Amino acid sequence: MSHPGTRKRPFALPPWLAHPLRAQRGPIPWNAVLRGVLSAGPLLLASVLLGRASLGVVAAIGAMLAGINDRPGSRRASVRRLGMPALAGAGGLLVGSYGGEHVGAVGLTLLLTGIGLLAGGVSAVGPVASSAGTQLLVMSAVGAGMPSPEEGWQRAVAFIVGAGWLVGLRLVLPTPGATAGDFRFDGERDAVAAVYDAVGDLLDAVGTGQGTARRVALTAALDHAQDALGGPRLRRYASSAAERRLHAQYAAALPLGEAATALAWAGEAVGGRVSEGPRRLAAAVRGNSHTGPLPAPHRSAPALRALDDALLHAAHAFDEGEGSDLHTRRRTARTLFRITYGAGGREYGLRVALCFGASVAAAQALHHARWYGQHEHWYWLPATAVFLVKPDLGPLVSRVLCRAAGTVLGALVFAGFAAVLPRPEGLIALVAVCGALIPVATRHFAAQTAVVTVLVLALVMVGGEPQASAGRIGETLLACAIVLVVGHLPMPGQRGGGVQARLTAAGGAAHAYLAHVLSGSGASVSAPDSRATRWTLRREAYRTLAEARAAIALAAAELPALARHSAGADGVVDTLERLVDATTACAVHLDDSGRLLDRDREQLAELLDELAGDRERTGLRLPELPLTVRRAARS
Repeated sequence: MSHPGTRKRPFALPPWLAHPLRAQRGPIPWNAVLRGVLSAGPLLLASVLLGRASLGVVAAIGAMLAGINDRPGSRRASVRRLGMPALAGAGGLLVGSYGGEHVGAVGLTLLLTGIGLLAGGVSAVGPVASSAGTQLLVMSAVGAGMPSPEEGWQRAVAFIVGAGWLVGLRLVLPTPGATAGDFRFDGERDAVAAVYDAVGDLLDAVGTGQGTARRVALTAALDHAQDALGGPRLRRYASSAAERRLHAQYAAALPLGEAATALAWAGEAVGGRVSEGPRRLAAAVRGNSHTGPLPAPHRSAPALRALDDALLHAAHAFDEGEGSDLHTRRRTARTLFRITYGAGGREYGLRVALCFGASVAAAQALHHARWYGQHEHWYWLPATAVFLVKPDLGPLVSRVLCRAAGTVLGALVFAGFAAVLPRPEGLIALVAVCGALIPVATRHFAAQTAVVTVLVLALVMVGGEPQASAGRIGETLLACAIVLVVGHLPMPGQRGGGVQARLTAAGGAAHAYLAHVLSGSGASVSAPDSRATRWTLRREAYRTLAEARAAIALAAAELPALARHSAGADGVVDTLERLVDATTACAVHLDDSGRLLDRDREQLAELLDELAGDRERTGLRLPELPLTVRRAARS
């Protein structure tokens, strides 16, 4: 018998099995639900009434794929987040349509495999590029395999019209509850205000042991605000004053975040009134109002003096409405090329190309096999493989399990609806309902798959083709098998290339930030351009670290055969984050006194030694610091 004071540890599922059971949480995005109702369904209805149902199906697909990318955020960010993938999808539809007409089965397989190689490498750049790669591949398969009486260019235009219709709804319809002035900037205001709230939360957590978690939350808020302000201007002249004000408010949050991070690194408790200033600034951003008097903290330490200076700077920036462009994430063409064709991009591209090409070949073989029977929807197999091979949608096994379960559920549900609904009006109503469900279903890949399956099957029947639930299930299971096999094949170079690429980028950004601070170029308070550069480097360091941590979390939920290739990477990120925190504290001390404290140099030296030990222990590659910077950190 066990001792009555002992507790049995509850059974824990392995990460690869626990991941499919988790779902995102949050309030229902009612504005996105409304856009979903008004997107694919009305487009399909209009096309049926005009006698162009086939074009309406393509337009509805464009609206559906845009709806999957219609996430919470600002209007300006939605233009790029929805528009760039739509343009890529239209290009894929154009190439696939003419390729399917003029190229044989073998040539078409090679063509689509080459597109998969390109799209896979580009997908490693970031979320928007990944969505663009997904739509490029999906629509190239649809263009090659979906029968249609229209020319390829007409289908591409219809696809753009469908996606553009949803983008137009996103720009025109106000967000419920947006009452602070011009509703077009409600997403931007919320994002910037959340940064000031996160600064206040971090100040409240100083000295409590929760500083690291609150600093991570501040990083996430800054990332979101950076994305929210990063899209195109909606009206260049009429909105310029409002945009300048938002830019100034975002820029004013950077020195506040820097001072708060330095206080959290020191770990010495501060007074409760310290967080009042940032919270009043948050309220001013949300209400589009003046800040009023801000409480000043005691100026008893360098970080507190920096916080006071930052509050004064923020009050001035809020009144003047002028600020530097510090929200744009600047990445050169060389950097993007290195990401696309680096270790992560090469591995990603090869796996996508192999999965896509193998699924196209299998689908073509089935399409021409007499024993298989009618097989008009061969494009489903490669299109399904595209979603399964995307690592940014979750770990491999999780994607496969969710896709299989969601497809089976969606196909069975649609079979029931198809037996009782009138055609085509009942199916068009079902498409509208599914469009409304997509923004909610995106919280779990299985739920999203089920909703999309019902929607796609409804579109197929509206287009005049027979009910195809059984074929959808069978080909999804075949795609799952292909992706599982290819996903575990050895590839040239180091495995875990995606994690390695993110870690290399994070290490390079952290080192660039440290080198700038230690060079003394960021020490002068009277050099605003130099401090702006420092804040930009700090933002990039924390952002790349967050991206690396997200990639590591996904890799850790893979099967052990894949997860072991990124073992130890989370410890390296921990060390790099502490190095960036320490560098931030050094920057604040340099601004205050023009020199580093002995304690600062000791901490930097310890962290650099720890980082070198992590590199040797894990075998992960990190960029080397220049010798002059290493000496400056120790002397």
